[in-house]
Amino acid sequence: MAEENNQYTFENPEYRQTYWHTCSHVMAQAVKRLWPEVKLAIGPSIDEGWYYDLDAPFAFTPEHLEKIEAEMRKICKEKLKLERFELPRAEALKFMEEKGEPFKVELINDLPEDAHISFYKQGEFTDLCAGPHLDSTGRIKGNALKLTACNAAYWRGDSNRETLQRIYGIAFPKKEELEAYIQRIEEAKKRDHRKLGKELGLFMLREEGPGFPFFLPKGMVLKNTLIDYWRQVHKKYGYVEISTPIILNRQLWERSGHWDHYKANMYTTVIDDEDYAIKPMNCPGGMLVYASEPHSYRDLPLRVGELGLVHRHELSGALHGLFRVRCFTQDDAHLFMTQEQLKDEIKNVVKLFDEVYSVFGLSYTIELSTMPEDHIGTVEQWEHNQNILKEAITEMGKEFEVNEGDGAFYGPKLDFHLADSLGRTWQCGTVQLDSQLPERFELEYTGEDGQKHRPVMLHRVVLGSIERFIGVITEHFAGAFPAWLAPVQVKLLPITDRAAEYADQIAAQLDEAGFRVEVDSRNEKVGKKIREATLEKIPYMLVVGDRDMENQTVSVRLRSGEDLGAMSLAAFQDMLKQAVDSKALN
Repeated sequence: MAEENNQYTFENPEYRQTYWHTCSHVMAQAVKRLWPEVKLAIGPSIDEGWYYDLDAPFAFTPEHLEKIEAEMRKICKEKLKLERFELPRAEALKFMEEKGEPFKVELINDLPEDAHISFYKQGEFTDLCAGPHLDSTGRIKGNALKLTACNAAYWRGDSNRETLQRIYGIAFPKKEELEAYIQRIEEAKKRDHRKLGKELGLFMLREEGPGFPFFLPKGMVLKNTLIDYWRQVHKKYGYVEISTPIILNRQLWERSGHWDHYKANMYTTVIDDEDYAIKPMNCPGGMLVYASEPHSYRDLPLRVGELGLVHRHELSGALHGLFRVRCFTQDDAHLFMTQEQLKDEIKNVVKLFDEVYSVFGLSYTIELSTMPEDHIGTVEQWEHNQNILKEAITEMGKEFEVNEGDGAFYGPKLDFHLADSLGRTWQCGTVQLDSQLPERFELEYTGEDGQKHRPVMLHRVVLGSIERFIGVITEHFAGAFPAWLAPVQVKLLPITDRAAEYADQIAAQLDEAGFRVEVDSRNEKVGKKIREATLEKIPYMLVVGDRDMENQTVSVRLRSGEDLGAMSLAAFQDMLKQAVDSKALN
């Protein structure tokens, strides 16, 4: 393996995954050397590094992880050759039974009778594995690996099975790359929206409602400002807004296909002896709105937006701040059109996405998700719709990757993965092309020929969910929201008691002008007030004292620490208005 060959660098995703997968075997070997009684489950590579699930008679601590790391470095220095071999299923079972590895035995038992099972051997250690792997443990740089966490995990993801311990790790070809990664992770911890949400008084999560966030006053200002912008941009792009019920009957969900394809994630109830479900998505209600009145080709395209509150039953272990919740506001839209209008409407949606994401300084990549196994509709329909999505996005000069088999059960989709200021990606926007629900709900329009026709439909969200997007931008901006979004835009900091009345007058004028302002009239030193306002991530601080009263000025400081000096209130208001109206990022 020539390291200088680009095929064998971290630029190549396949090599990167192979490197990390080999690291998982090195980690398992280290664990077995230190504690032979530990049982091995599975150890795949993941998007960043690897993990290995282990069954140990003790809880792994940070001290245990340090010992494992040290042993891993020894194994790397030993430059053990990785050798692949196969055994018939019966011999493979006997081999793992003799090693006392019950989880491996279970995995082998699930394979066909005539299967030849592959293993990888390195020194005294052998593991069940399909591969591939590096040719030697010496390829791994021992000084550039780190075990990052240890969490509980259910065997095979089943909460009724054994609880294992999952150790995560990361490694790079160079120590400098590991150090840069660790620095990025530390920065991400500082930006954790759960931490900032508490510190900035945005939202809270309580045991009384796992996965059901509480928005606090400042969080509601942020949420409503975001929604106001959503409404503004959708009006510009020709959308109308509706609201549909949260609870609808079983027959509706059977008709839409959700009862068969999504019931495990739905909350259900019984009303008047009839089954109902709390909506996990807004689509069926949108179908009923369209079907409530006749439509002509002159009405199309019809762009219908909805900020719908939806509920989904997520596993408790999957809940994560605002990123994975059980109740959220989906910024939905359903677009009804003729087949001829379809491509232009896809482009129009993407233009809207471009405008919205640029306001937040977010770039994106696009993924085309194709037909899944549990699809409804014909293969021909799917292929036609997938090609339309491809053509529209290609004609806009945009690139995309294909995500095979991950479309919605009713149609292919374009997923938009946003990159934040740390380079992390978040799947937020999506455009889904649906020929199925219009058919199931018998939607129609009268064509130019006077005949009835079936409209084509796009489902799309731009933010994904209001709550999750708030989590994303909280971490993207590290809580330092642009002035137009900041829950408090200006804080008045009077130096003396005499200046406090002047500060109140200024605050009243700013409030009257439509700005969000607070006054810190506490009997504290101004340095402390400035520090605390800076920690609160408030964009502008106006320090006012006796001289400002005399001169009718304000002394302006930014949360960055920059002191803009004294200026008239009118000049400050003009500056603030410009920042807010332009939605400036700084």
